[in-house]
Amino acid sequence: MDDINRDSEELKEEEPVEEVLDMEDIPHTNEEQSKFFSSSFNLFLNSVFPVLIIDKDLKIIVANSACENLFTNFFNLHGSYFTDVFGKAFEMDDIRKIRETVIKGENGYSWKGETRIKSRDMVSVQVRVYLFPAGLDIKEPHEFIVMFDDVTEENRRLLRSVFMSLLEASKLKDNDTGKHIMRVNYYSKRIAEELYTNYNEKYIRIDADFIDNIGFLASMHDVGKIGTPDDILNKEGPLSDWEWSIMREHTKNGAFILSTYPNPMAKEIALSHHERWDGNGYPFQLEGDMIPLAARIVTIADVYDALRMERSYKPSLNHSVTVEKMMEDKETHFDPFIIDVFYSIADDFNRLYEENKDKKTTQD
Repeated sequence: MDDINRDSEELKEEEPVEEVLDMEDIPHTNEEQSKFFSSSFNLFLNSVFPVLIIDKDLKIIVANSACENLFTNFFNLHGSYFTDVFGKAFEMDDIRKIRETVIKGENGYSWKGETRIKSRDMVSVQVRVYLFPAGLDIKEPHEFIVMFDDVTEENRRLLRSVFMSLLEASKLKDNDTGKHIMRVNYYSKRIAEELYTNYNEKYIRIDADFIDNIGFLASMHDVGKIGTPDDILNKEGPLSDWEWSIMREHTKNGAFILSTYPNPMAKEIALSHHERWDGNGYPFQLEGDMIPLAARIVTIADVYDALRMERSYKPSLNHSVTVEKMMEDKETHFDPFIIDVFYSIADDFNRLYEENKDKKTTQD
């Protein structure tokens, strides 16, 4: 920060410019500043777009209400320095370009880019950022508009709609699953929420993004079955050893399909949700903490729902019997700590199942 201030002061000494606004005369409260700035300033201050106004030292003079709302629980904006607030969100090269834009007038004092603002307690915000002079007729501006365009939901919908199409295609191959994948999402998210709320010191990796992602990606755990032959996937009765070897390939197929998903959690879940705590799972016989955390969570959610469901080759189990059977596999199939957490919130699993269970169809 001292380097930025020093660069700014040196520039002022070497190339003095006419003062358009005396910064000492700018009031300190947002309300007074709104009255002080010109109508062009007020246009942005009242905009639905999140907007900051910064000075040549990159100090935030004012943030409009839309900006304050966007970054609620992220930052204290007013009076802070832009690089102090957003420095970790941008690449170092972007920070350098922003400084050069403001101090040296690169690209006509204008810059645009994109960044991701992250907080442990809030789902990440993906924004496009535009920086330009506050007064367009000023040759050497002293104030700059920083405008944010929140594209979080737009990007999320676009990305997830593509992968939901793959998921729907996989359901055509295995049409006996009903609402299974939706319930696995709910169970997995519930476990993640419990770990975040009550065991955050042990599971520091679990944050708002982790919860949001597993609540969608858990449903993708069996997407690799799209590559499993129909006669094996829909066979009534037990599979032969050879057929099981083919069936197990769905984990690797799923990881391959989801390898283009930007969050590695997708690939981890698909690949490792059939691994076991004792190392007797598949495809790679991982054991203990070698199994990715998200996969360990989804394993519990998947097995619970599989036991509750009635399939063409098996009857359904009630909630209490299901929980009892799962707890018997505490240190063999499941992560012993997470299965204990599951046990503590098992009633929520039953509620989620009952609220989202498949409707039985009757035939005339």
